[in-house]
Amino acid sequence: MIAFGSSITAPAVYERHAWSGFRRAGETDSVILSRRAEGSIFHSYNAILEQAAAYEDLEALVLAHQDVEIVDSAFCEKVRRVLSDPDVGVIGCVGAIGVRSIAWWEGSVTWASFVHRYAELGGGEFPSLTWSDAEMPPYARRGEVDTVDGLLMVLSPWAVRNLRFDESLGQPLHGYDFDFCLQVRAAGRKVIAEDLRVYHHHSLALVDSPDPYVEAHRRVAEKWDGRLAHVGEAPGDWKTRARRAEAEASATRAQVRSWQLSIDVRRRRHERAMSEIAGSLSLRLTEPLRRLRRQPPR
Repeated sequence: MIAFGSSITAPAVYERHAWSGFRRAGETDSVILSRRAEGSIFHSYNAILEQAAAYEDLEALVLAHQDVEIVDSAFCEKVRRVLSDPDVGVIGCVGAIGVRSIAWWEGSVTWASFVHRYAELGGGEFPSLTWSDAEMPPYARRGEVDTVDGLLMVLSPWAVRNLRFDESLGQPLHGYDFDFCLQVRAAGRKVIAEDLRVYHHHSLALVDSPDPYVEAHRRVAEKWDGRLAHVGEAPGDWKTRARRAEAEASATRAQVRSWQLSIDVRRRRHERAMSEIAGSLSLRLTEPLRRLRRQPPR
């Protein structure tokens, strides 16, 4: 039996996306163990793990963000195939290698089978790295990675019964996925990226506030320093790395500000163009015809 779960902070978002995807991907004997968020996502997920561990016939536990919608009709089949290897501990739809911190995207992303859908600026979407077979880069591959993105994590029965999300890391919303994958790897198990297709219904703002992210980065780095090869490694001593980090952070803030200004300019152009269209003579002259077409047939 494959179980599904999510930590819910916005019930309407959960029902529209995660719950819909669970129902689509699930089987007749699947159970949904989603629950209202209590404290950190660490705590909510651990409560779901405790529930799932009680099922003797558990084959896998799928943890998804409330705004993630599974759209893969062969989802359970793919999960079973990957978990036929008893050494696999966790599977995701996004994976990277060469990862040294919770900023997994700074490593080499080898697989990413999701579409980012957003509502801003009239809505739109960004297909990810390996969504389209025709546009897949030559270096893309499924298989073993250093970490997967926590937007979707499939845990093996071994992982459900032997590991927990580390609540001692505090209240951050970031880094829990990287820390869990490090636990899996430290136990000699595998982290796998697989072609599990999902839609991620998320705003264009990926990090709402930098402070929780910085704190998560610090706590996870301190926990794993020296415990697993390459994690937290960088050239130079701590002082050199600290100064480099300050400089990179300052440069990134400047770049972000530049992007914000560019987006504002495009938004204003878009609003001005829409206003001009709405007030155009041709639109006013054809309004009666459009209104007539909208009327239901008698």
